[in-house]
Amino acid sequence: MDPLSDVLSLLKPRNYMSAGFDAGGEWSIQFPDQQEGIKCGSVVSGRCWLSVEGVADAVRLETGDCFLLPSGRPFRLASDMNLTPVEARTIFPAGRNGGIVSHNGGGDFFLVSCRFALGGNHAGILLRMLPPIVHIRNEPDQAALRWSVERMMQELREPQPGGFLVIQHLAHMMLVQALRLHLAEGLRGGVGWLFALADKQMGAAINAMHNDPAHGWTLQALAERAGMSRSTFALKFKETVGATPMDYLTRWRMLLAGDRLANSGDPISVIAVSLGYESESAFSTAFKRVMGCSPRQYSRGRDPTPLSHSEGIAANANRLEPVAG
Repeated sequence: MDPLSDVLSLLKPRNYMSAGFDAGGEWSIQFPDQQEGIKCGSVVSGRCWLSVEGVADAVRLETGDCFLLPSGRPFRLASDMNLTPVEARTIFPAGRNGGIVSHNGGGDFFLVSCRFALGGNHAGILLRMLPPIVHIRNEPDQAALRWSVERMMQELREPQPGGFLVIQHLAHMMLVQALRLHLAEGLRGGVGWLFALADKQMGAAINAMHNDPAHGWTLQALAERAGMSRSTFALKFKETVGATPMDYLTRWRMLLAGDRLANSGDPISVIAVSLGYESESAFSTAFKRVMGCSPRQYSRGRDPTPLSHSEGIAANANRLEPVAG
């Protein structure tokens, strides 16, 4: 797989809410704190304003625009920001999934939206890479996203047998396509693995590590994958990703290990070898440094408080086991 697919597979995004919203006239709706995860929406027709708590300026959404809200903050959708908002719970039935909610008779504005919960304890490795609002404007080359939205709208309007599964898959397509388009916009000034994927040289090195995390990667070998000199590659990787290549590799290995400890019956010794460690003790030392608890504590279901990606990288600096490189 590629790095974005790897991370999404590790986080196991689960679509737990998909619905349509059909509004007419003037309206303003306030939505509360969201569960940790991502809200994805697309304007099928009409236009509105989107305002997120803590973000100074509201965003104007036009027909065909898509947005992601990865922060879980309260937000507001409105035809006019000067209107006093009503609470979302007064309009949207609790726990409703599928179907279309009509407001003020509908007809002027239509939105398709999905909510995703992220599994595991590491949602931050994706969410911290995204701004509070990802606004993707309608462009002619966004056919794949438009197709997903249009198909979902049809499924919501005309429920058919198997519709629940179809909507689930369409929601995942919307999420991936929106993240792809966000990457394609250039991500100027961003630092982190997600932003680095937009750079062909850095993306080649990250792909190599994800494709074979157990390999004994060296700085020189990764520089060759990127088509750069060792020193230039090391500098650019640190500037683009926010971590050294070896730190990034160790962090990724430990995230993979955590997933296997939680979801498989593999013994620690087997996991250690499969990720490039010559001994269980070396693996356990690295795991505890990055994840905040020992592999055995993790596998027994202790709710660890894992370091964020940047915190884990900082903790690893200059302290990697030789075999981890």
